[in-house]
Amino acid sequence: MFYNRENELQRLNERYNESTAQLIIMYGRRRVGKTELLQQFIVDKPCIYFLADLSGEKEQLQQFTERVRLFTNDTSLVDNPFSTWNALFSYLKNLAQQQRLVIVIDEYQYLQVNNRAIASIIQKSWDEGLKDSAIFLVLCGSYISFIEHELLAYKSPLYGRRTGQFYIEPMDFYQSSQFFNSYSMKDKIRAFGILGGVPAYLLQFNPKKSIEKNIQNAFLYTDAFLNNETRFLLLEELREPRNYFSILKAIAFGATRVNDIVQASGLDRGMVTKYLDILQSLRIIRRELPVTEHLPEKSRKGIYIIKDNYFKFWFRFIIHNQSFIEENRQEFVLKQRIIPFLDQFFGKVFEQVCIDFLKRINQSGKFPFQINKIGNYWKGETEIDIVAFNSNSEQALIAECKWTSRKIGTNILDELIKKTLILQQQVNLKTIYYGLFSKSGFTEEMKKLKRPDILLFNLNDLEL
Repeated sequence: MFYNRENELQRLNERYNESTAQLIIMYGRRRVGKTELLQQFIVDKPCIYFLADLSGEKEQLQQFTERVRLFTNDTSLVDNPFSTWNALFSYLKNLAQQQRLVIVIDEYQYLQVNNRAIASIIQKSWDEGLKDSAIFLVLCGSYISFIEHELLAYKSPLYGRRTGQFYIEPMDFYQSSQFFNSYSMKDKIRAFGILGGVPAYLLQFNPKKSIEKNIQNAFLYTDAFLNNETRFLLLEELREPRNYFSILKAIAFGATRVNDIVQASGLDRGMVTKYLDILQSLRIIRRELPVTEHLPEKSRKGIYIIKDNYFKFWFRFIIHNQSFIEENRQEFVLKQRIIPFLDQFFGKVFEQVCIDFLKRINQSGKFPFQINKIGNYWKGETEIDIVAFNSNSEQALIAECKWTSRKIGTNILDELIKKTLILQQQVNLKTIYYGLFSKSGFTEEMKKLKRPDILLFNLNDLEL
């Protein structure tokens, strides 16, 4: 099944419908859905699709030749496969002079592992005629650091030649929830909190089974796909993975500031700072700042969080339980080491879902004002889950998100109003709305207030 990606597919088709040659770089982490997106794109177009692998250069050329032969029915290629990449791209150039032709090289990085000159060969072919043809060339890769340094960077031979780049992000909550239409809103949020927005991970849960049973089946057996996927992904991208694991585990357990990460990981500050920069460049973590910060590059208030919910769940619940899993103590790990801590874990996930909700209704024009900035706020001991405001009109929504079994009462609203007074010392606000998002609903006293500046959202309200 193909979910979402309508925007990316539309943008690819718009570029295809232009008459000019296109050199597109597409990249994103493994399993995020790049290949499926490309398969949907090429389904009705003349295309030669080639999936590179770790085999040697001669074999890669033979495999690519066979793909070209199947497309052209050129029988001469049976006994005379391309012996060089120059010869192959020269042939493709001639083909693309005659018709609009899509060429997809998937997992491109494997070609360059075998031949470091391949980017220069493509650049030469582009300059010598491909750029004037009807070619639509897509180079797709899964190693984010490799693509950004070897294809997109200034030093790359292809710098200035590419006509577009697509970084394929994991899906947001609403896109991901389409995998679980039979789940309640609560369980959709829980599934998203465990799996994140990567399609291959979302497919590991059976929507006919409970969240708890799915955790056991998908994570708590050594042969389960999600049990060691994080380790494999990081081993592909990183050297010295042990140190990165220490840092990510520290963040997953709540060490979000550099000093706390240093203490929890046991690594020196210089090393931690260096590794945090690398993890950010790989989109594994992100540095968050209070939404009110005007100069983020200079701010010292930054904290680090793991971006992807699957990574976050794995480092919080799986990595330090692997010895129990190897001993086949699945029930013990699930009931004693995971379930008692899940509600606390889902608190931050719920904030993320509420922010996705606000972004969506803001785009639809159904919110009381146009939001142009949204995020968290903290100062000293004061923390606000969501601050969404329009800096031009000086309007804001100040919101709290509660993933608890208790209904929200007026005491939570009173606390939020007090926190807002501290926020107003930094930001000029003329109009303030107070928002309360609750997993378990609201007390009767809270519902009776019915003030226009108080917006209440339960789980059903988040359905779009």
